[in-house]
Amino acid sequence: MGAHEQLPTDLPPTDLRPTDLLVIGSGIAGLTAALHAARSVDVLLVTKAELAEGSTRYAQGGIAGAVDPSDTAAEHEQDTLAAGAGLCDAEAVRVLCDEGPATIADLIDRGVAFDRAGDLESAGGLDAAGDLEPADGLGSGIGAGRSPYALGLEGAHSRPRILHAGGDATGRAIEEVLVDAVRDRATESSSSATGGSLALREHTALVDLLVDGGRVVGAELMAADGTRLAVRARATLLATGGAGQLFSHTTNPSVSTGDGIAAAWRAGAAVEDLEFYQFHPTALAAPGSFLISEAVRGEGAVLRDEHGRRFLPAIDPRAELAPRDVVARAIAQVMAAQDGRPVVLDATSIGADQLRERFPTIDAAVRGAGVDWGSEPVPVTPAAHYWMGGIRTDLDGRTTLPGLLAAGECARTGVHGANRLASNSLLEGAVFGARAGATAVEQVRATASAALPVAAAALPVAAAALPVTGTALPIAPRGAGCAASPYTALPAHHAPVDAAVPAGSDPRPGPSPAPGPGASERWTRAELQELLWSHAGLLRTGEQLDAAAAQLASWGDPDPASCTTVAELEDRNLLHLARLLIAHALARPGSVGAHHRLDDPRHLATQGPADNQGHAEARGRTDAHELVGAPTSALSADSEPAQEALAC
Repeated sequence: MGAHEQLPTDLPPTDLRPTDLLVIGSGIAGLTAALHAARSVDVLLVTKAELAEGSTRYAQGGIAGAVDPSDTAAEHEQDTLAAGAGLCDAEAVRVLCDEGPATIADLIDRGVAFDRAGDLESAGGLDAAGDLEPADGLGSGIGAGRSPYALGLEGAHSRPRILHAGGDATGRAIEEVLVDAVRDRATESSSSATGGSLALREHTALVDLLVDGGRVVGAELMAADGTRLAVRARATLLATGGAGQLFSHTTNPSVSTGDGIAAAWRAGAAVEDLEFYQFHPTALAAPGSFLISEAVRGEGAVLRDEHGRRFLPAIDPRAELAPRDVVARAIAQVMAAQDGRPVVLDATSIGADQLRERFPTIDAAVRGAGVDWGSEPVPVTPAAHYWMGGIRTDLDGRTTLPGLLAAGECARTGVHGANRLASNSLLEGAVFGARAGATAVEQVRATASAALPVAAAALPVAAAALPVTGTALPIAPRGAGCAASPYTALPAHHAPVDAAVPAGSDPRPGPSPAPGPGASERWTRAELQELLWSHAGLLRTGEQLDAAAAQLASWGDPDPASCTTVAELEDRNLLHLARLLIAHALARPGSVGAHHRLDDPRHLATQGPADNQGHAEARGRTDAHELVGAPTSALSADSEPAQEALAC
């Protein structure tokens, strides 16, 4: 086939061998779920790129857990609830924090080498309850009852409880161990005829879910060469991550296009809290938005304006260790006041040697950008980082669609509320990935006697056939900032929801977006990303959101039947998710957590005309170019990133 030839689009998908459980996504949640389930049932793990590619491998900050004997799950729980700004689900937080130490112990047992404190390399690990387990011959107790692991402090945590691996390569260390375990299990499965099994399919993207009689029965997929495939499954588990590629500036990898959330919504699953997108406060102000971990501030780095003045102590008593939404907004406001130029992260007090040893990955990236951060500050700006919202699930990964489960960043478990606590994301993926995997096994066993639909290829739900106006069941965001909303609150999500949706109903929160009549305007991904960054980023107004909604409604939806590349499928997903995010942001006129409305009526009611004019001027200054303008003074003039920045 020639380089410019396209595959025919009128052929039905090729049926793959049916499986008990289809897992889509290979981050910490998907890998954990697959490993747990494959002990008992047949699992097919599908991922869009290589098995190890995804947000997990780029996680620098670490994994949080009450593993020190002097720490408690209750303290971790309180910190998580406080960061979530009153919108966390308390039961989900309790599960996360209570099961966290045992989950971390499981990772250690699998071979994750978390950094140890001082010279305690020979110390033991943690037992199943998260207590110290002395190594052979060392007797009871290590370091007078302290954890043998080097525990870091990050924003909004009341005490050090963050485990790291390789200094700032925690995600990569976890991903490598889990990937090796999955590959080993897949090899074992090929030579074993007993128990469960695990099969892998890389470079295979999700097109849409297959639905029959209101139940998800598998998925339509696309191979790297554009071939359409259909796989039937007794249970389907989405672990496809977030959608940082909605924004022009993000710390996420290129694969983060929200495929699972979009497909679940098109199939009729409820999505929730989509207005809450977390912007990491400190991304390197250079092309690529390389993340500079919060752990750097935990080690003592401080933020300064262009004149060298610290500004966070005057905003929050926790200063640089305040929750991410507080720090990110403070940075945005300071940047607006200095005509969009970045603030700087001053880590010089830590020292070059310690920075190189503690943060080797960041050290290489910063020095590669021409900044000697041991002796000069680093220019930083906020960047889109993590989606607190997603597919609504209960505590065991069930969605509102029978047969469909979700875990990881694509799931809205209720753990994060309006703002995620630092280093809780890896823990959530592992804890709820294991729970979802166990639930999937139960579902497979419960349906073992039922025959799967024969014509799976004919079952994808057509997006055009679904109601998209939200009028069927207009459920809006709940809690703070919604006093003026006419929409009802969602029922408690942690009740089992697998069979809670009547056949034919539309459980999706609203108001759901709809394309305009005859929408056909051509658009590019870069245009969508810039629109979301400038109109639905860190600081929002109703006027900006309305304008974004109108623009998105005018853009034509890519026809899934004619998509022949993964990029085209991704663009379709990004357009649907952009409309959803805007609709949810409009439904919450008040500010809370990561959703900050400059026109919040509660704020404007206490301000005079002069203050309101100031808000208007600030809105005029905080566009995308100003908030992330690449610095020309802080980067070495002859460095490659500096040349790229100067060309922008």
